[in-house]
Amino acid sequence: MNPNVNIDQNALFVQPQLKCLNPHLKSKTLRGFQFNDKKMTGVLGRLSRRRRPPLISLLSRNHPLSTTSAAFSKLRSEYSFVAPPSLRPQPPSKDPIFQPQPESRPRKTKPPYRPPSSLDRSDPPIRSDLPFDFRFSYTESSAKVRPIGLREPKYSPFGPGRLDRVWTGVCAPAVDPKAAFAGVDGELEEKRRLMRERIQGEPLTNAERKALVERCQRHKTKRQINLGRDGLTHNMLNDIHNHWKHAEAVRIKCMGVPTVDMKNICTQLEEKTFGKIIHRHGGQLVLYRGRYYKPKERPVIPLMLWKPQEPVYPRLIKTTIEGLSIEETKEMRKRGLSVPALTKLAKNGYYGSLIPMIRDAFLCDELVRIDCEGLPTSDYKKLGCKLRDLVPCILVTFEKEQIVIWRGKNYKPAEGGYFLTERESFDDPDDDLSVGTHQNENTDPN
Repeated sequence: MNPNVNIDQNALFVQPQLKCLNPHLKSKTLRGFQFNDKKMTGVLGRLSRRRRPPLISLLSRNHPLSTTSAAFSKLRSEYSFVAPPSLRPQPPSKDPIFQPQPESRPRKTKPPYRPPSSLDRSDPPIRSDLPFDFRFSYTESSAKVRPIGLREPKYSPFGPGRLDRVWTGVCAPAVDPKAAFAGVDGELEEKRRLMRERIQGEPLTNAERKALVERCQRHKTKRQINLGRDGLTHNMLNDIHNHWKHAEAVRIKCMGVPTVDMKNICTQLEEKTFGKIIHRHGGQLVLYRGRYYKPKERPVIPLMLWKPQEPVYPRLIKTTIEGLSIEETKEMRKRGLSVPALTKLAKNGYYGSLIPMIRDAFLCDELVRIDCEGLPTSDYKKLGCKLRDLVPCILVTFEKEQIVIWRGKNYKPAEGGYFLTERESFDDPDDDLSVGTHQNENTDPN
């Protein structure tokens, strides 16, 4: 080979690599390199001017050692990234100075929440000294009306073995029915009166009452208890005492069927909670807890775990109305459904003015129809039962979601203001007189 010939070093390096990659390659350029120096010089010049692929790409295509080609890349040296020590796990150091210190106290795992079960009988039965019978609803059930049957066995809704009172299917009496005697009702009434007087203390002045009522308004607080179609339930007593832990008075909103007889609601609230109603506007009440009420000494109120089934009562509407024949009863029902409706009741509305309206309507017509479209069946049947006892009147039919009532043959309008007005005043006139007299004494110049 001529030593004066200038040979590109890269081209010489490519030729043995191409030979080793493909030993069967027999191109003209290689044959010319072996026999003719001029031809070899021209070929190598053209190869040097041509864009050469990098060596790594050639190795990566055919060379079996292409996996190690990343070591020859310049990208790793130019764009290298060193992970921080926190991402590079290191073996623990043997030096005791740098060893991590263990936690001082191991954390105790909190046991998972377990809801109360009626099958837990480990605790002794709950004993409550409240001097009244426990019922599911105190406003929608009466001790005077006795059922004719039960829909389920006498399972206590407080749970088996959780209360020291016997469940009769309707209530849990304060005194065992087998051991009751004649004067037990009078003793319970006297006990209720003494407990309430001890908690209430001296009556509130007008200024104190107005301050408490203002504190319970909507723009002041959102705390409220809703009294719905079930009336004053037993578990609602516990809710009232929970509210009394944070405030001296609680706002109660009454809706639905119980509002027909607001006087009964107010009476039951005061008897069962030993509180006092200091404000009433329509269905909104403010119940005061008393001067000497102590939240830590609140009475023991066991909770009902489920709603008991209502017992079976006699039918409200019979086949024939008393004093009429079958034909007259059919004719009256047909005529009652065609008379104009006195009013239409809204669902969960306030029905405090319903009975005065019916009494006024009976002065002109003997049949009154009340539109109850949209109300549940149980609601307008409870309404009919209340109207029968409070107006009083005779129920004709419940067909087509209507309540048709008849005033009877010998109707006499009720006398006296038995029902509460729309808004009741609780101001004490004696307190105003005493305050005025005291002010006059202070302002007297003599």
